Amino acid sequence: MERLGTGIGWRPEIADAVERMPGVDWVEVVAENTCPGHLPESLRRLRERGVTVVPHGVSLGLGGADRPDGEQLRALAERAEALAAPLVTEHIAFVRAGGPRTASPLLEAGHLLPVPRTRDALDVLCENVRIAQDALPVPLAVENIAALIAWPGEEMTEGQFLYDLADRTGVRLLIDVANLHTNHVNRGEDPAKALSELPVEAIAYVHVAGGFERDGVWHDSHAHPVPPAVLDILGDLASRVAPPGVLLERDENFPEPAELERELTAIRAAVVAGGATAAAADSRLGGPAPVAAVPEATRQRVGLAQAAVLSSLVAGTPVPEGFDRVRIGVQARALAGKRADVVAKVAPELPEILGETYRPTFLAYAQERPMTGGYRRDALDFAGQLLREGRPANRASRRRLRAWWQHRTGPTPPRRALLRRA
Repeated sequence: MERLGTGIGWRPEIADAVERMPGVDWVEVVAENTCPGHLPESLRRLRERGVTVVPHGVSLGLGGADRPDGEQLRALAERAEALAAPLVTEHIAFVRAGGPRTASPLLEAGHLLPVPRTRDALDVLCENVRIAQDALPVPLAVENIAALIAWPGEEMTEGQFLYDLADRTGVRLLIDVANLHTNHVNRGEDPAKALSELPVEAIAYVHVAGGFERDGVWHDSHAHPVPPAVLDILGDLASRVAPPGVLLERDENFPEPAELERELTAIRAAVVAGGATAAAADSRLGGPAPVAAVPEATRQRVGLAQAAVLSSLVAGTPVPEGFDRVRIGVQARALAGKRADVVAKVAPELPEILGETYRPTFLAYAQERPMTGGYRRDALDFAGQLLREGRPANRASRRRLRAWWQHRTGPTPPRRALLRRA
């Protein structure tokens, strides 16, 4: 595996700082936020300097019941080629559920949700990973995610699940030590045990990030400093194998560049301290075995289970048996809050027009209307619904909202009287 070194997640808000930051060997970009034909000048300059750029996907949903979307795979491949990336990465998660297979509406989570660690889910994931591998021009690595909720009746630990996945598909692993810490706090899982079960020789690189704890729940925010507990897990991993690359993730609430540099220094120190006792990794994995086509009945079982969970999170349907109702509630509120935050970013005119009423109004809207498309579609649907209801009450604000909506959609929203007659 190519040695990447120490890197940082490239974001437009810190692009200038990343370019000037000493000791940055490589960067990672969110694949869906880049356009192959219109790369930001900052990324172009980094590439010209020889800095490796890795695209990191967030929307494939490789752990979902459906096979990966061909168009999304082509888009990811295009980004890998445009960036001359040595690999691409995605997540072990599902991001949508429902649809024809389950005879229920297709729902979008707008977030990475955990797959059950069962044989059925592993079979589906393995076939989806192999489909993605065949469509990509470079190797694929997949990331373990943080979770607020746990599935009942799981048949494997996280380490066993990841080992079997890598063994059966030959896929590389992106190990997020912050997510191991999250699962330790939220699910009582021992990060040392998870590391002992991992196929460390399959690691492509490592993510490090910060978060915060509230009411006994750890939130993987990517907006707070990296805590000592996460650096300890990184040191434990580095004592088992020298990671090919380590990357600091920060998505918002960006500190001064000097603070980011201090975090990178702490990350390097943790790797060096752990690596002092690291032995060379032994090769326990063979080549990938052929992956048989997953029976439709298996995909349907996984799909029905995921649809029931997602519906309880975003549509208020009953919590499936065996799940922690309190944790489901925490996750549901977190999803709604994230949805409001991302819509505010993709359509900043909405909080500008609605002012302080934006967030409570959007959260009330989200309780009744699950997301069925992307965030941009969600923003338009939200604005259209307000206009159909004759809101906001302030006429000037309503005119501004209507002008914004029409500029992006064209047709005028139906009047309330027409809706009542329909």
